[in-house]
Amino acid sequence: MKCIIIDDEPLALELLEDFISKIDFLELVASCSSGIEAMSALQTEQVDLIFTDIEMPDFSGIDFIKSLEPKPMFIFTTAYSHYAVEGFNLNAIDYLVKPIPFHRFLKAATRANNLLLSKSKPAAVEVQKETCDFIFVKSEYENIKINLSEIKYIESLKDYIKIYTNKEKPILTLSSLKSFEERLGKTNFLRVHKSYIVGLKHIYSVQRNRIIIDDKWIPIGLNYREDFIKKIDN
Repeated sequence: MKCIIIDDEPLALELLEDFISKIDFLELVASCSSGIEAMSALQTEQVDLIFTDIEMPDFSGIDFIKSLEPKPMFIFTTAYSHYAVEGFNLNAIDYLVKPIPFHRFLKAATRANNLLLSKSKPAAVEVQKETCDFIFVKSEYENIKINLSEIKYIESLKDYIKIYTNKEKPILTLSSLKSFEERLGKTNFLRVHKSYIVGLKHIYSVQRNRIIIDDKWIPIGLNYREDFIKKIDN
């Protein structure tokens, strides 16, 4: 996997170069001290992954990533944790806060490599979608594994969704309800409202235009009522 690193601190560049040299699947094609230098490198090299600092001269790592189209995969390497939300909103693979330990760097790089391999094997991914009984969702600084059988219902909150499971605390992740609905399929889950998907096995009862799961009353939208009735009748 070809990668470049961007950092205005020479010692930080040396550390990342050393880390990359220890990972067999990474190939460093450019080491840059600014976004402008990285732009030049990208004109001559096709890369799969970018490691970039955020606060740099000329323009920030975030502005640099926003300027790329199409975007390679990227990982932020920074001394500042307060950019994390904005970084993940850009779909960063990971967000590494300096000083970066090697095991965290390796974990982030491995995640990127797995994503690259999965893109190169679409048929295998489709089979996995049909057979796996779990999914991974990104929440804050980690990817959380969720067993599908434990999902009770999902609630839409504008740009985020909240996933309620058998665990006490719901999981908040950046996603639309529509895209998450496509990941789940309609065998065990059903959209019942513009703001809700329910896990059919967790429904306790149905009363008129609402569903009861635990102590939660979930409305059944008019546009979804017919499909819901057909599903539970079958």
